[in-house]
Amino acid sequence: MNNLPKTLFDKVWDAHVVERIEDGPEILYIDKHLIHEVTSPQAFDELRKRNIKLFRPKQIVATVDHNVPTLNQELPIKDELSKQQVQQLTDNCSENGVELYGLGHPYQGIVHIIAPELGITQPGMSMVCGDSHTSTHGAFGTIAFGIGTSQVAQVFASQCVLMNKPKSMRVTVNGKLNDFVQPKDIILYIISKVGTDAGTGFFCEYAGNVFTEMSMEGRMTVCNMSIEMGARGGMIAPDQTTFDYLYGRKFAPKGDEWNKKVAYWKTLPTDKEAVFDKEYVFNAEDIQPMITYGTNPSMGISINHAIPKSSSESEKKALQYMDLYGGQSLESIPVRHIFIGSCTNARIEDFRVAASYIQGKQIAKEINALIVPGSQQVVQQIKEEGLDKIFEEAGFQIRQPGCSACLAMNDDKIPAGDYCVSTSNRNFEGRQGQGARTLLASPLTAAIVAIEGKITYQKLNEYASIN
Repeated sequence: MNNLPKTLFDKVWDAHVVERIEDGPEILYIDKHLIHEVTSPQAFDELRKRNIKLFRPKQIVATVDHNVPTLNQELPIKDELSKQQVQQLTDNCSENGVELYGLGHPYQGIVHIIAPELGITQPGMSMVCGDSHTSTHGAFGTIAFGIGTSQVAQVFASQCVLMNKPKSMRVTVNGKLNDFVQPKDIILYIISKVGTDAGTGFFCEYAGNVFTEMSMEGRMTVCNMSIEMGARGGMIAPDQTTFDYLYGRKFAPKGDEWNKKVAYWKTLPTDKEAVFDKEYVFNAEDIQPMITYGTNPSMGISINHAIPKSSSESEKKALQYMDLYGGQSLESIPVRHIFIGSCTNARIEDFRVAASYIQGKQIAKEINALIVPGSQQVVQQIKEEGLDKIFEEAGFQIRQPGCSACLAMNDDKIPAGDYCVSTSNRNFEGRQGQGARTLLASPLTAAIVAIEGKITYQKLNEYASIN
């Protein structure tokens, strides 16, 4: 049985099974447990009530990100809820021996950005967090998925989680991408084709030369949005790109341990004869820069297309909320806000590509544009590379690390009725603020809209010709 061909997912999952319950779920060991200020308080309370100690506090990575302010982080927090949640996490971590990367700490940032950049996320691991976009870490060949509050308590108490093994799915994209197509465009294209429920009950592996040629930052963007097509998580097999990214990072293995780990990591890719429960195949040449127009990530189109006519009641409802209509030109949408940030697109590569278009230009007069780095380390990189000057001279506001306008849990909200081109991952009703209207796009597309004041395909062609 053990000699049968296995997928990447099977190999990592099976290596972490503590016990299989007959005709039931499996007990899965968790290597790293990521926590933040929003979904951990109730779990800590549960342990306290039952007089249970944290089983392995050293396996926990804690930071504050979801509703922290992105201005004046050095000052006391004004918002009472945010202040209370941050203080509660601080107290809980102190009480339980968990190191916290809180405000002011050089490692503070969005949890799904700091773990990879610190070398905490490594191939072959199992990782969980009380946050749906934990799938980000699958870019390293990890099994990473979001869990609920009761499961957070379960992992606190046992370093394990009880779970039915998902099925396996593979999405393959081969071919040559158009020069201006970004990783965000690729995953938005895939979701637009398969829908928001294609991955329900599955773990998805991304395969093909498009992903093997992609940077780690790009792979993280793709895996981050696996959850938006209903998948439990997404994975990409580790390779030399993965190893090069991890080498020398703060918590990455060193010396002989590094060599041993790499030797193991090289055994993880899917066996050639392995069979998946579901397969999708796409051609890279078919993918154009994408943008959403509705209220779920599958309602996406190429930016050189008009808004399609609604074919269902749910689509009609979405267009009504967005105040758009079938056949409408994307250029006619009165965009007023730009948000470049979130756990999907707030890494240094995202800001580099945005700055490459913005340099020497000014944002359109009607545009309010936010740049929100994903971590304190990204803040430093932006400064060291002079990107901060490019953004500031163009009229962008640079904020401090946090989830920010992705989910409007702090003051970074989009006003009701306004349109925002956002590099985040969800365009649900009210996601960026009550009544706000979200258009998901890549950092490059967002940068172009900020400068031109409209959604335009022509400028992407110009960008490609000079880059």
